[in-house]
Amino acid sequence: MTAVIVLDDTLVIQHMNASAEMTLGVSGEKMYGKPINAIFSSTDGTPQSLQEALRDNRNFTKRRANWKLHNQNTLTVDYSVIPSGENGEVVIEVQPLDRLLRISREEAMLSSQETSRNLVRSMAHEIKNPLGGIRGAAQLLSRELMNDDLEEYTRIIIEETDRLRDLVDRMLGPHKSGERESLNIHEVIEHVLSMLKAEVGSLVYLKRDYDPSIPDISADKSQMIQALLNIARNAMQSLIERDDSCKEAPRITFETRIQRHYTIGRKYHPLVAKVSVIDNGPGIAPELIEDIFFPMITGRAEGTGLGLAIAQNLVGQHHGLIECTSEKGKTEFTLYLPLENNHA
Repeated sequence: MTAVIVLDDTLVIQHMNASAEMTLGVSGEKMYGKPINAIFSSTDGTPQSLQEALRDNRNFTKRRANWKLHNQNTLTVDYSVIPSGENGEVVIEVQPLDRLLRISREEAMLSSQETSRNLVRSMAHEIKNPLGGIRGAAQLLSRELMNDDLEEYTRIIIEETDRLRDLVDRMLGPHKSGERESLNIHEVIEHVLSMLKAEVGSLVYLKRDYDPSIPDISADKSQMIQALLNIARNAMQSLIERDDSCKEAPRITFETRIQRHYTIGRKYHPLVAKVSVIDNGPGIAPELIEDIFFPMITGRAEGTGLGLAIAQNLVGQHHGLIECTSEKGKTEFTLYLPLENNHA
């Protein structure tokens, strides 16, 4: 249903339909008699355009306007303006685009990631096949050598081959969902927290902000632990490696909430669990933020660029999604996991 707002000739609100109230997050009754800028502000000159449309009695349509709502949320909309010179009113018909834009962005991202994963898996198989032969040949050679110095070289070949094999195994990653069970997501987080504490002790403050009302999800526990641990370790490493100019103590917050009426890809979910990992580190470079879930993309000198790709793959197998926003002082990775029966 199209959101409709009716204004008088001074751009004061006369009526809002139910769709407009829902889209803009306001009560039409409370907004009656208030100016249009009580609902939103814009940087594209919307109020001025409305005044000109009324003055010239001219219809017009604006595409992808950005409105900042009274609650500080931003909204991307298409809107049409229909002035009525006879009674001095302006009718605005609004079509919110945020959901459609997000769906389109998610579909493009998931499609690109699937293509990238398939390419990496093909490459990994091609790399893995000769590694066994190299290792076996090095072992046979080491048995024939009588010189300890030369055996050191074969040992290095074997160790490096094993390291490459482990890297390839991580590139291949799990391809199928494991055993699903009814799972409290907070149990997963607590397990990850205990592992992080063992690794960093008191170097990083680990904060909990849970919604205890979140129902169980249907998931493979070990895969959920791995996905969340990959994200949390990324946050931990960015905090440990940051420079000392930051005044705040390093902190990672684990936050859980229920998200209602959420769409992943094109599938609508009445309820999803929203699990956020938030750190106060230096942030992710803008040129990397769009590609961080692709294999081999990393901003760390010692990173392999596999952790986030594997995490997205694991969450995707549970019909979920991971999104990321980042700025200096706040990076947030958010897992969206359907709460209805999500057995494959």
